[in-house]
Amino acid sequence: MTGELVIDVQGLSKSFGGRTVVRDVGIQVRRGEICGFLGPNGSGKTTTIRMLCGLLTPDAGEGRCLGYDIRREAPRIKREVGYMTQKFSLYEDLSIRENLDFVARMYDMPERGAAVGRTLEQLGLAGRQRQLAGSLSGGWKQRLALAACILHNPRLLLLDEPTAGVDPKARREFWDQIHRLATDGLTVLVSTHYMDEAERCHKIAYIAYGRLLTEGTVESVIRDSGIATWEVTGPDPVSLARRLEETPGIDMVVPFGTTLHVGGLDPAALQAAIAPFRADPALRWLQAETGLEDVFIALMMRAKDELQ
Repeated sequence: MTGELVIDVQGLSKSFGGRTVVRDVGIQVRRGEICGFLGPNGSGKTTTIRMLCGLLTPDAGEGRCLGYDIRREAPRIKREVGYMTQKFSLYEDLSIRENLDFVARMYDMPERGAAVGRTLEQLGLAGRQRQLAGSLSGGWKQRLALAACILHNPRLLLLDEPTAGVDPKARREFWDQIHRLATDGLTVLVSTHYMDEAERCHKIAYIAYGRLLTEGTVESVIRDSGIATWEVTGPDPVSLARRLEETPGIDMVVPFGTTLHVGGLDPAALQAAIAPFRADPALRWLQAETGLEDVFIALMMRAKDELQ
């Protein structure tokens, strides 16, 4: 994609109580782009998002968000960002419409009623507008939270694990809506743990132990990882996994049901390592396509080794 840079930050770092949770992170996201922000719990995703939208001041680093300096112009960023937190944060004893009207009042929006009505229609909430938020299912609460985020016509959406705890149908509908918004020019940075959601992003960035380990399109991240992957099935996968893990040249062994994914950062070394096992007629080996999950597991292992 070739739009203007909406997020352009470098060297972001943040510590709490002497513990560094974000280390020298840089991210660039263009207008109309959906960027998936991935990483394990405690990796620094939420802290990074809060620095981008002006809720936290970085200890080090600089850059711009929506054209505003993230240090000196944080209040201006907040006005043009929609931020959806992990936890549902609207009023459960108010109706859907009352919640949106409250948000419109906070932003001092002109013609509040019309703006709320448009958003209710846009998100398919008009038929439920008088229902109390506390009585909604997880998927409908998620839809209401998204409506509150886009009500004031932000230029950037920051979504912090927005689909955690909702069913697959609601997740798919949510992502369909996100793509429609991006098509209209809205920029989205969304943190997620789901690989299928990552694959729906225009680009992804993976963070672990507070450091950005890789970024790019899904295809480029997999290609540039250099990881070779094989699948093996056999009569005793637990014992086989243990033996494979102890073999030099094999960097990871991950169970997928009754199949093991065996990966290596050096394809030639991996081939040599599995050669004796491939001679066993009880084992069935197939060369497999490396997936995002394989890449992220390998990145996590590499990052952990470097920190030790």
